[in-house]
Order: sequence, then C-alpha cells, then structure tokens
Amino acid sequence: MPVQYTSIVEEHLAVRKSAGLFDISHMGRLTFKGETAGEFLNSALTNDVSALQTGDVRYSLICRHDAGIIDDVLVYHMPDRWELVVNASNRIEVIGWLEHLAGFASITFEDQTESTGMIAVQGPAAVNLVRELCTTNADTMPYYSASDVSSEHFSGMISRTGYTGEDGFELIVPSEQAESVWLKLLSLGAPYGVVPAGLGCRDTLRLEAAMPLYGHELNLTTDPLTAGLSFAVRFRKSEYPGKAALERIRTTGPTLTRVGLALDGRRIAREGAPVFIHGTECGHVTSGTFSPTLQKVIAMAYVPVAQATPGQAVEVELRGTMIAAQVVTLPFYKRTRP
Repeated sequence: MPVQYTSIVEEHLAVRKSAGLFDISHMGRLTFKGETAGEFLNSALTNDVSALQTGDVRYSLICRHDAGIIDDVLVYHMPDRWELVVNASNRIEVIGWLEHLAGFASITFEDQTESTGMIAVQGPAAVNLVRELCTTNADTMPYYSASDVSSEHFSGMISRTGYTGEDGFELIVPSEQAESVWLKLLSLGAPYGVVPAGLGCRDTLRLEAAMPLYGHELNLTTDPLTAGLSFAVRFRKSEYPGKAALERIRTTGPTLTRVGLALDGRRIAREGAPVFIHGTECGHVTSGTFSPTLQKVIAMAYVPVAQATPGQAVEVELRGTMIAAQVVTLPFYKRTRP
C-alpha cells in the first residue's frame, strides 16, 4: 500500500469531502466453515459473537491469557461461513494462536489473503459508488453489516465498515478481479472527485477518529480495558483467553487509560514522546499528527486515570523541548450523519 499517491493532505480531505479508495489487500483474510466454527471463534474472541445474525459484523480482540492484545479484528457471520479480517503484521501469529487454542480439526479453515484482494471505499460519496458498482441498495445496509454480492462489475463480499471515521464500505474480491474493480471504482468516482488514497492519510484519518492502531495504541503489553475498548469485551459469556485477567483489571481498575491530547503550536508529537504533569513524567504518546481537518496538532497517549479528565494540562517532551498540551475528549473528529 503506497504511503501516498499525491499528497497526504489532499487525499485526507478528499475522503472527508467526497471519497477515497484504499488498496488494503495486505490485511489478513481468514475463513472458517463448519457447524462449530462460530462456537470456536466465540471461545477465542473477547466479544460475544454467538448472537450475531447472518450478515452481522462485529469488532473484537484476540488476547493472550494475561489479557495482552494479540490483535484487534473484525468478525463476519456470513450465510455459509465465518470471516475474520486481521492486521497484516499479525496474521501468522493469529493463525498460530487460534490453532494452538483448539486446533482446526472440527472446522474447515482457509487463509484467503493471497487469493483475494480488499478495497476500502471511504467518504460521503462511497454509498453512491458502491450502489453503482454492485447494483445493490448500499444505502440501506446497516453499519457493520456484510453481504455477498454478484453483479456485472463485482463478485465478492461487501461490508459497511471502515477505518476513517467516515461512512464507507470494504470490498473483498477474488484477486484476479481486484484491479478491474479498482479501475471501475475510479471511473465511477471521477464525477465525485474520488481519489486513490494511501497509508499516510489512512493514519491521519483514523487518528482524528481516535481509532487505535495495532503496534501503537495496542500491543501485547496493553489490555483492552486500559485501551478504552471495554465495548468489545463481554464478561457474561463463557471462558476465553484473557477473561480472568480482565476481570481482575475491572475489579481494581486500570492504572492508565487512552486519552486525546491537543498540543500548542505545530510540532508533531511522535510515538513514545514522554508526557509530563506538574513536571513528573506520567505517560507517553502513542500516535500524533497535524490534523488536516481540525488544523491543529493532535495525539493519543496513555496517562494515569486520575489525570485523564478533559481539560487536564500536560506537557509533551519533543526532543528536549516541553510543549504545552491538554487532555481532550475522544474522538477528535466525528462525522455529521444525515
């Protein structure tokens, strides 16, 4: 996936105003079939997928037994199978971990990452593009739902999901169709000002929307509750890796929590930059950027729970210089819904 096609800012603003196309074929795509496939995934994920109806999509996490996050994933309940989309860098580890938990003896497992492509269509014009491409009522699809579609220009799976804070869709197609679908979307999108978009603006968009990124906000030493992802953790369902550790953390309360920071000036706080309160180092930045939408420097960081109240004054050390900042409510940006 290119960092950029034109400029990060241009692509970022196009997604906010019209739409951008992202080639996200690097993401891992895993398929599970068999009568016990859903039961198996429910036993491995922090969220409860047992109640998912056909066509439902849900965000979840895969944790170690100590509640360290192995990956954050999307799970799809399709008519004849279950799909799992995982982060590219974690694909092999996720497959190994799931196989370690119970093996794949009672289900059919297939890694379809190489045999399929994946394209994200994100932005206000995305619904029009997808409707024209798939000749389907894309505008009536609920958020976080998926469907198998076959039309003149597209044959594959479509979901109303994304990683930009905008309305949008993600398409999974056979790899031999990926290029033609990409070019067709560019052609259909030309009247709307749709552009190809790269990894650079994908990062600035998701940061404005306060969406965590594995390797930055999420890792093996961070648990879902500290990361502010309690909505993806279900304590009432049966055992799964990390549940006991998460119950202990819930009882005592996390010591750190993920917050948003608004920084003075235009210097960007990078990952690992120390955060100080009253002269004492208390946390660290996980992601930072200059927000093209808000025209200010923003960052996400972990700080003590007691100092996580919006308005809390902090300082961020950038190469020996202290930059004033304050804790702000997440997300930084929230789209206006029609």
